[in-house]
Amino acid sequence: MTRYIGFEGMMPIREGETESEFFSQKTYIGGRIIGDYKINGQLQQRRIEEEVDFSPRLDNDFEKTFDYGDTEVTVKLEEFIHGAEEDIIPNETGKRYLKVVEAGDSGAHNHFLEDGTVANLHNVLVSLNKFQEGAINITETEDGLFINSPYDGEYMTMATRATGKLIKDSLQPLILRSRYIIGNMQFVLPKPIVKGDFGVVKKPELLKSNADPDGLVLSVTANGDTKKVGVLGGPGNYTALKEFKVGGLEIALQYGPKLLKLPFEIKLNDFIAEKYPGTEKAYSSYESKITVFDKEDGDFDYHIYMNHVLDHKGYRFFQASFHPDEKGTVLSVNHDFWGTYITYAGYILLYLSMMAILFVKNTRFDDIRKRLAKLKEKKAKMMTMILLLISFSGFAQVHSEDDGHNHQKKTDKAQIDSILRVHITPKEHAAKFSKMVVQDYSGRMMPMHTYASEMLRKLSKSDVYEEFDADQVFLSIQESPMLWYNVPIIYLKPRKADSIRSIIGIDYGEEYSRLVDYFTPEGRYKLAPYLEEAYKTQVPNGFQKEVKEADSRVNLLYNAIEGRSIKIFPVPNDDNNKWISSLEFREQNYREKIEDTLYGNFINNGFSAYLVTLNNAKQTGDYSKAEELLEGIKKTQQRFGSEVMLSDEKINSEILYNDYDVFRQLFSWYMYAGTLLFVLIIIQIFKYQSKGLKVAINVLLGVIALLFVMHTLGLIWRWYLSGHAPWSDAYESMIYVAWSTMLFGFIVGVTKKKDSTGTSKSILGKFTTSSLTVAAGAFVTSMILMIAHWNWMDPAIANLQPVLQGYWLMIHVSVIVASYGPFTLGMILGVVSLVLMIFTNKANKDRMLINIKELAIINEMALTVGLVLLTIGNFLGGMWANESWGRYWGWDPKETWALISIMIYAFVIHMRLVPGLRGRWIYNLMSIIAFGSILMTYFGVNFYLSGLHSYASGDQILSFQFIAITIGIIAILGFLSYRKYKRHYK
Repeated sequence: MTRYIGFEGMMPIREGETESEFFSQKTYIGGRIIGDYKINGQLQQRRIEEEVDFSPRLDNDFEKTFDYGDTEVTVKLEEFIHGAEEDIIPNETGKRYLKVVEAGDSGAHNHFLEDGTVANLHNVLVSLNKFQEGAINITETEDGLFINSPYDGEYMTMATRATGKLIKDSLQPLILRSRYIIGNMQFVLPKPIVKGDFGVVKKPELLKSNADPDGLVLSVTANGDTKKVGVLGGPGNYTALKEFKVGGLEIALQYGPKLLKLPFEIKLNDFIAEKYPGTEKAYSSYESKITVFDKEDGDFDYHIYMNHVLDHKGYRFFQASFHPDEKGTVLSVNHDFWGTYITYAGYILLYLSMMAILFVKNTRFDDIRKRLAKLKEKKAKMMTMILLLISFSGFAQVHSEDDGHNHQKKTDKAQIDSILRVHITPKEHAAKFSKMVVQDYSGRMMPMHTYASEMLRKLSKSDVYEEFDADQVFLSIQESPMLWYNVPIIYLKPRKADSIRSIIGIDYGEEYSRLVDYFTPEGRYKLAPYLEEAYKTQVPNGFQKEVKEADSRVNLLYNAIEGRSIKIFPVPNDDNNKWISSLEFREQNYREKIEDTLYGNFINNGFSAYLVTLNNAKQTGDYSKAEELLEGIKKTQQRFGSEVMLSDEKINSEILYNDYDVFRQLFSWYMYAGTLLFVLIIIQIFKYQSKGLKVAINVLLGVIALLFVMHTLGLIWRWYLSGHAPWSDAYESMIYVAWSTMLFGFIVGVTKKKDSTGTSKSILGKFTTSSLTVAAGAFVTSMILMIAHWNWMDPAIANLQPVLQGYWLMIHVSVIVASYGPFTLGMILGVVSLVLMIFTNKANKDRMLINIKELAIINEMALTVGLVLLTIGNFLGGMWANESWGRYWGWDPKETWALISIMIYAFVIHMRLVPGLRGRWIYNLMSIIAFGSILMTYFGVNFYLSGLHSYASGDQILSFQFIAITIGIIAILGFLSYRKYKRHYK
């Protein structure tokens, strides 16, 4: 119904304007045909409207014949051009034109000056070989092009960056490929006068943007006459009709959306773009204040913002985007009243049926749960997994790169460190300084402790410099800025950053560089020649990524040394709650903006006075005056920045969170407890009647349960500090996946407690769970937490994008990310099962079979739970998308790969119904292989592909060599296990 009855589109409105039309989401070739065909003496017009869907990835084809009276008009697609523009195609029989590329607020656009004419370019007259008083006159002589401007101006040659002055009323040579600035007009003349005809051509790659139109080259045939016509347009690009004559007919064509009419009007009264405190482009939300004019139902006012939709007469209006100048809005329009309710009803039935799989009696899930309970009663022993644990123990020796620096000892570094030790601020006072509230560049309010920790971690990939903590380092940078030019603290990756080392002139073995290394003795920035290309390219190569990373660290340290980052002073009565540093106060003329001159003087001198007082205190040992100044700064923050000022409770809570670093600690604790539990389970196989072992295993299960409680409290703690659910970015989703993995490690193997021995232990009162499953869950959880704290993961608490704000984040993301937990558990249980098969022999095959059966049942239960959650989460995502953008599905990479994962796991779970694919070996192997789709859904989309769900598109976190090695290990594991499976169990 949605597909055949519903329709949608986009509606841009400027402030103060009233609109009743919007652009369709579908794209058309449209137009009209006019000739001498009459009916009842009236000339007739034939309308053209054909839906098309062209793509640069397809072999596009279009040919359609239209009747106009007795005349047939054929329109055929000759060429589709992705990213096109209109330009002059050289032709000796054509006219002479000079191309002018003008830079405006909406981007660059082209003008064409015809030889011997005067053109009006935005109320500025420009002539070509036709002198006009008061115009910018461009003339051509044998010596080249010359310019005569009635206004003063300037120019810059793009290739050499050389600049010059344009003197009014004087004839000067015109320099091609130079940017001219005359008044408010900026333009470039890229090439000399060209003789030719207008046509649609491919836009140069360097000038392309996502907003560029596409182009069609169409051949139009009528009455034996054929003419090629180029038109610009495409999805969302509504362009004027292209008029021409062919075969005695007047034809007009266009390519793009069509205009759809509303039965009412909408006026945009005001558009409000809310930003995070103190930022310019970090939007926290945006909304449109509108008035609906309806002659039938009456007029009313309404606010449209993200996840707050206007429903009126079957039309739904969503806040989709806005104009760059923040003076206009773009609303997404959807007309699908019945389709929406029928679809939602179907979704609800799907959710209920999927949940019924887990809870209704006599389902497959209920059947395997009963089989698991019977198997636990029968089970008496479990075969050893010592060899597997030996391989596991190797992972336990992995250390974080944050353990500290590994500098080569150099005299100058030793001297610098000795100076730092003499002048460093004691930790006791630095801890008091760390409670000062600061506003970071994203607008988030945080204790100085958090800012200093994040800065040091980003600079050096470490939480400390030598024995100095982040607070001491940050204070030292403010006290002795010149000293920190020479401190080796800027991290460079081993091998990958060797090109940076070569540019700045340090040894390849140096892991850390100094700020001074990046500048020549004349003060020239050594990375400057590489920056423009690195930041301009859409898909940077490895060298460009390293340039950008090094540049960001250099700027971070440079801004800290300058004092620009110390945004501790609120600007009174600022609409966006902006806080500034003393340096910004002086640079941006805030003395005139802030009426309170006393407070202005305090902003200018207050922090400097604190540093002077602090230096005196270190000599006398009396820090009371320095602490009084800190208290004075705090009072000004509470007075002028009360709307965003943090409470003492939240400040102390965030500092405790930073100090405990609970998720980093949980990694090793989960690892130790899980590994020890595995060892005791193995020993119990041979001494299963030992009461001491049973007590020890129960104690370890209790310890892991306690760690899980700490994990849960850590998530709640982060939720409190950030103000949003802790699964909104890469780091948060990883710690949440780890949590869900451990959760399902406890509950997936749960059965009612009966008297039995083996690996099932009671930690759930009347119920028992599989100790092996808990141990595997703890091990996998530790691995996920370890990955979360690798260098490419940023644990900093960040602000949310507008679309993520609201209840949908908690509903959709929590469900779909939680599904990764049981899938991960199923993968590790598949590995354990195949390893058990490898160590099967004639003597132990019966006991091994019991273990393999138990793990296979738990594995199937885990995958079933995961599939239910992933399916429900994916369809909840469709509902979220419909509530936010007015569409259920957009073929975003995340959506697509989630659907692929659903199909893969549905196949794995139902393989038992396919003859030839039944058996525990193939099932366990497929549970490992299928996990690759989850890795692609999470890592591949988030870090390799671009889309709405991408956290760091373009950052390669895993090499293809690592992927190949992993596939090789799985192949070897599968081959060795199949040999034993075929020998003993087939």
